[in-house]
Amino acid sequence: MTDVTSPGTDSLEARPTRASRPASPKGSAPTPAAGSARPPRRRRSAESRRRLVALTMLAPALAGLVIFFAYPLVASIVYSFTRYNQLQEPQFVGLLNYRFLFTQDPQIGAAVVNTIWFVVILVPVRIVCALLVAGLLSRAKTATGFWRTLFYLPALVPPVASVVAFVFLFNPGTGPVNQILRFFGIDGPLWFNDPAWSKPSLVIMGVWVMGDIMIIFLAALLDVPRDLYEAASLDGANGPQQVRHITLPTIAPVIGFAVVTGVIAALQYFTEAAVASGVASGKATIGGGTAAQLGYPGTSLLTYTELLYQHGFANFQFGYASAMAVVLFVITAIVLVFTMRRISVFRPEES
Repeated sequence: MTDVTSPGTDSLEARPTRASRPASPKGSAPTPAAGSARPPRRRRSAESRRRLVALTMLAPALAGLVIFFAYPLVASIVYSFTRYNQLQEPQFVGLLNYRFLFTQDPQIGAAVVNTIWFVVILVPVRIVCALLVAGLLSRAKTATGFWRTLFYLPALVPPVASVVAFVFLFNPGTGPVNQILRFFGIDGPLWFNDPAWSKPSLVIMGVWVMGDIMIIFLAALLDVPRDLYEAASLDGANGPQQVRHITLPTIAPVIGFAVVTGVIAALQYFTEAAVASGVASGKATIGGGTAAQLGYPGTSLLTYTELLYQHGFANFQFGYASAMAVVLFVITAIVLVFTMRRISVFRPEES
């Protein structure tokens, strides 16, 4: 008899069974389907919404940065190459304003020297005094709130009011300070009316209003772990050694912050010097917070920003004032970078 096979038997025998199929390597992942590497549409939309929310939150800050920083900076750079008095159209003069600033301005030398003096003297004195007061307050055991408030309150007084009060206190003829000195047989200086004492008088006032820096130092000192001092005491370290090897390295970033902000403020020192000049000379316009005679006595209190103000808002030389502003911005940026690099060596070590 003829062997009859049912149709399709050969095809069934040709198909590999599950046992005969090659096994995939152990631990290997199955091949992903095409297009599965892309994130789901729902995930992409959630990320887009988060980005949109973040940009919306940052929009006011970015708008303020553009309006109050970027635009004035660009405008100052543009106007610095022009002759402009706000009454006529700006006239392009190239580098004429910069050439006059660096070679011909008769007052720029005194203004730069006085500004450097405030940077070199005022900033370190305020930081050292604020650090000492903060150290004493951090060790106070009784009435701590009273003493902290007492030393911080002067920082809340407006600068104009502080200057007027100090000019009155240091008045050579009727001021309480010189009257007390006369009681002890000491002839007091002329203070704000003497070129040799005008800047030191402002330094004394700057120390009086050091509460803003002092409160930051106090918070940093209170944050230093007490167990570090206890361990150092067990190792035989005395007080000065603990300050040198524990306190100062730990609060070094805070000191760096105070140095940077102090240097920037000193480079832009204006209100105190301008008001002191006007009040001491008797030619002040207190209502506007400015002085009619800048730099009095002589040019001892004439700072760079005062000279910039005089050219821009008294002489209406806005092109030249813009050139001075651009130079001040560049100098401030350079000093800031240099200061940040110098104070980086005082960062605390892990050991």
